[in-house]
Amino acid sequence: MSARILDGRALAQELRAEAAAQIAELRARIDRAPTIAVVQVGDDPAATRYVRSIDRLCQSLGAACRAIALPVTTEQADLEATVSNLSADDRVDGILLQLPLPAGLSLDGVLHRLVPEKDLDGIHPINAGLLAQGRPALTPNTPAGGMELLRRYGIEVRGKRAAVVGRSAIVGRPMALLLLQADATVTICHSRTLDLGAVLRECDIIAAAAGRPGLITAEMIKPGATVIDFGTNVLADGSMVGDVDYAGAVAVAGAITPVPGGTGPVTNVMLMQNLIKATRTRLGI
Repeated sequence: MSARILDGRALAQELRAEAAAQIAELRARIDRAPTIAVVQVGDDPAATRYVRSIDRLCQSLGAACRAIALPVTTEQADLEATVSNLSADDRVDGILLQLPLPAGLSLDGVLHRLVPEKDLDGIHPINAGLLAQGRPALTPNTPAGGMELLRRYGIEVRGKRAAVVGRSAIVGRPMALLLLQADATVTICHSRTLDLGAVLRECDIIAAAAGRPGLITAEMIKPGATVIDFGTNVLADGSMVGDVDYAGAVAVAGAITPVPGGTGPVTNVMLMQNLIKATRTRLGI
């Protein structure tokens, strides 16, 4: 068996075309470009590259990106004031806060200043609570992209057994909730799970979000299962690998996302979908 490759780059191209059309419609209705404000504290090179990639994506789709760069010495009160002002700015439709914050800054304090209607990462407690209740909400982009891959490639979720490996608030837990909403029977696995392989071999869908390269081996995968690998682990030689041993898994799984080129390209486009949703919801259109 050789697994079907779930090509995130190809899907991202389709999603970008759809997003561009939706943004063009919004521009015509509100007489301006839907706008993301990205707040970055410090000058971490990876964070800076990500902000630039968001700016390029916005430009290519007809949206606008307002980058707010704050020095690493920014005080908590100043950061909260920045987010509060953006929350009150009617020409800003969505806010993205670059995480993690530098040491000494509290995310909880900042979230209290962020209106949930502009929370493009889906991390505000109100959005997290709505997701847990199965109600409409702005959803974290990475797991939303994983679900979009399953949907667009026609992979049945209803009635299937699924395992999510990892329990972070921005990937693992929301992915489990999204799978549950899609009528899967879901198990959340983590560092204290006994005999991880025994759990995974019972599952039709595996979503890996543990941040540990090669954690899931071919022997842990049920033949024909679908594997969604959210892992983005950079090795000493600079190469990027997932949480799944891809070389082994591709011979066992029925479908699998590669790393790179799987969930990553879809994630940023889901951010644009959240911008579109936030703009429509805020302005009642």
